[in-house]
Amino acid sequence: MSLVRHVPEASRFELWKDDELAGYVDYVRRGDVWELPHTRIFDHFGGRGLGHVLVVETLEQIAATGGSVRPTCPFIPQVMVGRPDLVALVPAGERPRYGL
Repeated sequence: MSLVRHVPEASRFELWKDDELAGYVDYVRRGDVWELPHTRIFDHFGGRGLGHVLVVETLEQIAATGGSVRPTCPFIPQVMVGRPDLVALVPAGERPRYGL
């Protein structure tokens, strides 16, 4: 079972798989704007699609706050493509910068 937890004191969202930390998304928050500069899945959890799970759940949690996203980690826009609900988190004028 996978669980994504928001850990504000560490400025990140963590993915836990069977009680073990599998990865995280770092953020820098300025008001309602969440910059996401780094995504990490630990090597022994790679190849299972957990990065995708982590990013989608992170973005859904941010959406629930009413915030907007700057996906500066290059992996995050790759996950967002084809998901208009997630692309909508990026201000329209900034989307071309991220290939959205």
